[in-house]
Amino acid sequence: MQRTPVITVILSTQMAWAYAQFLKRVGLDDYKSLAVDVQEAYEMRAAGEAIREELARAGYAPR
Repeated sequence: MQRTPVITVILSTQMAWAYAQFLKRVGLDDYKSLAVDVQEAYEMRAAGEAIREELARAGYAPR
């Protein structure tokens, strides 16, 4: 049985804003250039979106 990972990270305000900005700007082409295949790129993007959503819930949602 596979467990769902729960990750807790402590970031400074500057780090949270910087990473939120990164996740706002990164696109599928960026993930594709770093992934071994298209499936991995989509999984990477999904993970990034999950982190972006949590940053937004914490108040770090750049326009």
